[in-house]
This record gives sequence, structure tokens and C-alpha cells, in this order.
Amino acid sequence: MPSERKHIVIVGGGYVGMYTALRLQKRLRGELRRGEIAVTVIDPQSYMTYQPFLPEAAAGNLEPRHVVAPLRRVLPRCRIVNGYVTKIDHASRSLTVRPAGARTAGVPERTIGYDRLVVALGSISRTLPIPGLAECGIGFKTVEEAIFLRNHVLHQLDIAASNPDDEEVRRRALTFVFVGAGFAGIEALAELEDLARDACKFYPDLDPSDMRWMMVEATDRILPEVGPEMGTWTTEALRRRGIEVKLKTLLKSAEKRHIVLSDGEEFDAGTLVWTAGVKPHPVVKASDLPLDDKSRIRTTDELTVEGLDGVYAAGDNAAVPDRSGFAEFTAPNAQHAVRQAKRLGDNIVADLRGKPRKPYEHKYVGSVASLGLHKGVANVYGVKLRGLPAWVMHRTYHLSRMPTVNRKFRITADWTLALFFRREIVSLGELEWPRQEFELAAGRTTEDA
Repeated sequence: MPSERKHIVIVGGGYVGMYTALRLQKRLRGELRRGEIAVTVIDPQSYMTYQPFLPEAAAGNLEPRHVVAPLRRVLPRCRIVNGYVTKIDHASRSLTVRPAGARTAGVPERTIGYDRLVVALGSISRTLPIPGLAECGIGFKTVEEAIFLRNHVLHQLDIAASNPDDEEVRRRALTFVFVGAGFAGIEALAELEDLARDACKFYPDLDPSDMRWMMVEATDRILPEVGPEMGTWTTEALRRRGIEVKLKTLLKSAEKRHIVLSDGEEFDAGTLVWTAGVKPHPVVKASDLPLDDKSRIRTTDELTVEGLDGVYAAGDNAAVPDRSGFAEFTAPNAQHAVRQAKRLGDNIVADLRGKPRKPYEHKYVGSVASLGLHKGVANVYGVKLRGLPAWVMHRTYHLSRMPTVNRKFRITADWTLALFFRREIVSLGELEWPRQEFELAAGRTTEDA
């Protein structure tokens, strides 16, 4: 890279990372073409996952590949580096990167310098030191987790149907516990329960009433983003479907899939999904960037990092002041991330061209949530909707936010086909162990591994 070329590095290819790069592609088209500026995006994955559609992908309403946007196709004028950033050292304006293939091919870590840095690492699941959680719990933040859960839930039905005389095995397989009643937890629970209920039609020995679905929430309400009234309605709607909603309840233990709750109830469960909040990516904490008491990067309302030159941050890993007065800091959700990325990209261009930056400001639009096929809840601009109208609004809003025309058409096609054909109920659980069949053919047993 020529020494006179300005190098902008974006760490993270999620909402903030990808949309910031998109904005820079548009605003710096001439500079990129002439080689005056280079933009590098670093992320372990080669795609951005549109997380609001993960519940539909898990339920089989959408093809999983259609809820991700390939970075190399979306960002043709940017350099994509697949790898993990293991260290951020702003004092030397450099990053340490472990490239893809480092473990399997022995590729060494390398250092990448930058002139301007965008930290968009996002967040990871916030777990607690609960016995057994790490061994049997699963999150719901990635498309891989969504695919796994779909296969896992259907496989639990297979287990129950294949053991008609063992009531203990059946009860365990047909018990599904979700912890954390935010958007991710409620939508995942509702969509997967809808899938399992539909799948029971093809299991003569199973009835939907045999299944036990439970939401465990530490606070006194669910879906706080849609307001107390709609949150209460959602709770009642889930309970009418036979789903247990336990408020002001904590998960105390999950050792060997034996669930112990703070209200004293104990039982076995074949499925435990953890969606109880997020925390900033740990690489942020190990950096020399200024952090707040929650390990988020301290930023100004212009999305620059406090006290540092040429460093920007937004999204889940940043404490961005909320100028609307709705809260002290903006919430860690997709709505803010996409909007912040646009402002962040514009502010970088302003800095490069010697113009003043503008603060990130927003108006609260509202929230929408899906509760399964043809069911939803919404609070948009103060208008409260439930049932089919809310479900339509949920799909319409998120389809409009899905990047690329290609993905919009593919998702629309999936929904259209679903009007005429039943969704698939095939479990491809063997995807977790793709070499098992070949090892059997080669005469290698599990004991040999």
C-alpha cells in the first residue's frame, strides 16, 4: 500500500461495520477509484447476519443463506480480511490480526496499521456463572446457532417419538426452556414453538400438549421495548398458547440438563436457550481505548472516541449518548446500529475533507416483534398493533432494512412459496458431525478419536 494512501480500517463486519463501509463506498467513490483512500473490513465471517430474521430462519420460514449478506459482494471496493482482531493498540495505530486458517494451516498473526479506525466489534452473549450453563446452553445471535436450534428442536421430537415407552426420556426431550425475554428470546421461543406444533402433525404418537415450553425472565415484564401494555398482552398471548412465562424468576442451575429455578421448581429439559442480554466484545476491554463501567467504548455524540484522534465507534460495543432524552445511552439494537453507521460514515468523510462533523440524533420509531406465523406485536409511532397486522408490519419493516436487492427478492420468494407449500420439518442434525459416516467407513470408532 503506497505510504501516501489513507487507510481506514473497520473492525467488525456486522451492522455498523458493513453499513459504514457501504456509506464510505458511496461518499468516497472517487478517492477509492484513484487509490487515495483504502478501506479494509476485518471480520471472522465473510458475511453480515441480519439478526431480526434469525427466528424465521430457525423456524424454516426463510432459507438461512438468505438472511446473510456476503461482504465481498456488497463491498466490492473494500478489502475484506477474514480473521480475528486479537489486539487494538491505538498508541502505535496498529491491530494484531489472527487470519482465517491460522489454526489449521499454521498462518502466523500479523499487524495491520491504520490512519483511521472504526471499532464495530459488536457484542457477545452475556452469561452468568450458573452451573451447567456453559455445557448445555446455547445462544441465539448467529445464523449457525439458529440452524443448530432448528435441527435440535426437531431432533427432540424424533427422540420423543422413538421412545414411546420411556416417559422420562419423552418428557425431557419435549421440554424447552428459554432464559431472557427480550426480542431475541421471545421471537425465538414463539417461532420454534410454532414450528414444533406444526411438526407434531407428522408424528402420530405426539400431541402438541405433550410439549412444555417455558420462558424464564428475571424482571417483572417481557419485551420492554414495546411498552408495558403490549408486553402484558404478549405475555397473555403466549400463555394462551400453553407457553409458561415465569417472571421474577432466575435460572439457578442446569447441570446435566437438570433445570433448577429460583422459585424452587426442578425438572429435566432437553433444550436450554440463553438470550439474557449481551456484553461488548472482549477485545474492546483488552485495548487501550477509553471504556465506561460496562466495558463499552466511551464516545461523543459525533461517534468519535473520547480523547482520541482518528478513532470512531458505534453499535453494541460503544456507549453512544442518546440526544433524544429517551435514555442516557442508545440501546444496543439494529435500529440504532444502522442509523449510527450512516452518521459515522458521513463524519469520517467530513474529517477527511476538513468539514465539521454532525452529532448522531434520532427519533424513536418504535418496535415490532414476531410471535410466530401470522402473529406479532408492534408499537410504532405510538400506534399499537397485535396479531396479523403487527406480523405484517414486522415483515415489511425488516424486509425494507435487509441489505441488497438480491436478498430482498430471495426473502420475498421464500415467503411466497410458504403460502403454497408446508414448511420442511427435516432435522439435519448430522451437520454437527459431518465426518462421522466417513470415519465409520474407515473403521474408526468414537473410542479411537
